[in-house]
Order: sequence, then C-alpha cells, then structure tokens
Amino acid sequence: MIVSSLLIALLQTAPAPVRLMSYDETVRCAGLTQAASELEGGESAEGKTLSDAALYWSLTAGQAATTAGKTPAQADADQTAARVRAVRALSGGDDDARSELQRCLRRTPELG
Repeated sequence: MIVSSLLIALLQTAPAPVRLMSYDETVRCAGLTQAASELEGGESAEGKTLSDAALYWSLTAGQAATTAGKTPAQADADQTAARVRAVRALSGGDDDARSELQRCLRRTPELG
C-alpha cells in the first residue's frame, strides 16, 4: 500500500514527456533562426543569441536529416528553402513566423 501510494505520488509529480520534433519542424527552426540572425546582424546581444540559435538548429537539422534518411544535398536544400521563406515572412511582418521563431528560441539550449 505504501509503495503504490509512493508510486502514484511520483507519477503525479513527474514532468511531462518531451515531444521530439519532426524533421520538418527542425528545418523550420533552422530556417527561422538563420533568417532572424541575418536580419538582425551579429553586433547586438540579440544578434549573438540568434546566431547561436541558428548554429544549434542547423546542426540539429543535419542530425534529423540523417535520421530521416535525407541526403546531405537534400538537407542543405531544405534548410536553404526554409531560410528563404523565413526571410520573406519575417521581413514582411508575419506574426505567425515571429511566434514560431520565439518557440524555436525557447527550445534552444543555452550555448554560451
């Protein structure tokens, strides 16, 4: 009885499971952070944060591409296309793209 009560208590306080991102979601974060980094420039603190995030997501997208069975050429093409779309969206003031960029930044680990 004590063991089952303890187990129930532990399960109730356990953190929610982390959902893994799909290849497409990872590439989207890579494109958004790369675009935002380019648009901001590297001089400001925000620019440094975006540059770090772009590096992280680019490497993560590369690993996801391998897992997804993509060729290196296809992975590069996917990231380039995502970056181009993101530059257009962010430059055009797309609120959805900005919100998605913020979600990507929240999921970026501290690199510095």
